[in-house]
Amino acid sequence: MGWLKKFQSENRYVVFFFLYVGFCISYIDRSAIGLALPSISKDFTLAPTQMGVVISAFFIGYSIMQLPGGWMADKFGSKSVILIALTLWSIFTFMTGHASSLAGLLFLRFVFGLCEGPYAGACYRGIAEYFPRELRPAFATGVLSSNYIGSAIAPIIIVPLILWFGWRGMFQALGCIGLVYVFFYAFFYAFFVKQVKPAEEEKAGAKKGSKKEYFLKLLHFSIIWKLVVCAFCISCINKGLDAWMPTYLIAERGINLKAVGYVTPIPFMASFLSTAVCGWIMNKYFDRVEQYMIGICAVMTAVFLYLMYNAETLFWVVVFQCGVYFFKACILGSAVAIVLKIVTGNIAGSATMIVNMGGQVAGFISPVVMGYLVSVFNGSFNAVFYYLIGAASVCALSAFLIPKRKEAMLDLGEGSEE
Repeated sequence: MGWLKKFQSENRYVVFFFLYVGFCISYIDRSAIGLALPSISKDFTLAPTQMGVVISAFFIGYSIMQLPGGWMADKFGSKSVILIALTLWSIFTFMTGHASSLAGLLFLRFVFGLCEGPYAGACYRGIAEYFPRELRPAFATGVLSSNYIGSAIAPIIIVPLILWFGWRGMFQALGCIGLVYVFFYAFFYAFFVKQVKPAEEEKAGAKKGSKKEYFLKLLHFSIIWKLVVCAFCISCINKGLDAWMPTYLIAERGINLKAVGYVTPIPFMASFLSTAVCGWIMNKYFDRVEQYMIGICAVMTAVFLYLMYNAETLFWVVVFQCGVYFFKACILGSAVAIVLKIVTGNIAGSATMIVNMGGQVAGFISPVVMGYLVSVFNGSFNAVFYYLIGAASVCALSAFLIPKRKEAMLDLGEGSEE
């Protein structure tokens, strides 16, 4: 049984693998609605604003569960919360295929968001449980790269399922895949994975006060709220484009659903590359001045958005969209990684979910705003892109206003960031 002991001694990498695959599945499941929306809108005769509401229903539930989900992960550990979240959201993904009315669809999407909400916080808590502080930025951004792999794989899986079985059969198939993964996740955790002992710095940090006291003091630091603003602004772009790009490509660029299935994954590979390297770049070149990295990436996001919308051919639309996705992904990964660098692991779930909640609030606001702008301007996306460029500009401003940190961690025993 020597192989088993060796396997268990390297269990942190096994944990990372399972977190990674789970995130991939979550993004495949949530991406399904954007690709199915043209078919759903025909069945339910939806206007653009109603289409935006359908997308936003998920993010309302998802946002509500950010802080409670982080708290549950800190209270009960990452494994239990992850297994429960995976099981429940897979069931409601399956049930989406049985929606018989707009009201029913909205309810299912809302509850699906509630069920998936705790997963991200539990994942970040898992990273804090299994990885020392110096490795967290790289692995936090690394696990986020799974979001983009999932989003890139989604059209390859979802478009054929829609063409073969319709949008209802597609959701049913995705739900079944999620439930099968729950079984394998539980099996490998039970038999192969053991908890790694926390680092000494984590034990010392935990002795400063209770989780509640630590968390409440954290709310007094302006860096946290400026990161929330950054996450909100860049997620307006992230969630808006994820939701509306298939419709934009079909309605304004004149390509069909099959072609969308080929084109959509390409920019997500740029996001994958970004999140795979940004944690390493942050530690090597932007340690304690991470805000400059975020600000530069926000400016570049705005530039590529402008170029993307003014591109004359589909080829250049995709090229510039890759630029947008590369830089915006780096911002999202960096915001979470900074939090994991400045807090102790005993509140990692709750702390990261403060920032993540800012991003998810944008998830239900931005698609509705974009749908409204498309309706008001008679199907034109001009105003939509100016809105997205404005969001990137506010993100850059908020990042550049974050003060330089003198210490590696926030001193929660004091009252300042300096």
